[in-house]
Amino acid sequence: MDTADVERLIEEGIEDAEATVTLPRAPDEEHEDAHFAAVVVSPAFEGKSLVQQHQMVYDAVGDAMTTDIHALEMKTFTPEEYEGA
Repeated sequence: MDTADVERLIEEGIEDAEATVTLPRAPDEEHEDAHFAAVVVSPAFEGKSLVQQHQMVYDAVGDAMTTDIHALEMKTFTPEEYEGA
């Protein structure tokens, strides 16, 4: 799984989401430590707590979280929050 795959899962799973996924550290080819970092912006986060927003991202990623992704750092924003960041 690569960054584009993770972006696709998030964007397909959360309405009107824009996801930017990166690799926060150099991949270790000898270990399957797929660490990703995501910035996700969506109006679907409006009125949701930070925990609820992160749960929405985990739900969007689905089973990949237990099979292909070792760790997922994330920052979530509504469009208004992102513009002010």
